[in-house]
Amino acid sequence: MASEATPRVNARYLEAFVNQTVRILGKVVALRGDTATVDAAGSVLVHLNRDAHLTPHNAVEVIGKVQPDLSVKVFQAMDFGGNIDFNAVEAVVDATHRYKEIFYEGGD
Repeated sequence: MASEATPRVNARYLEAFVNQTVRILGKVVALRGDTATVDAAGSVLVHLNRDAHLTPHNAVEVIGKVQPDLSVKVFQAMDFGGNIDFNAVEAVVDATHRYKEIFYEGGD
């Protein structure tokens, strides 16, 4: 059984993935109760689950479902610490969308 693809996206790509599961790597810029704002080439509002333990100013990888309002409902979040090259992250995101056939089955 194949697992669901989780395309790497940033704020610029959210609109194309409404109601789909995605993977976002960004920097936590604000925490407010059960939500966080993540900078991923733009602001992304994420709705946290109980297992999410984020640290302000650290990088976080979020796997979640893009909502119609372009927020993301978090299924899983992992703190990546403070030493991330976000230029490299953006290059990977752009490459995965430019060369879909390399990264995802079907390349659609």
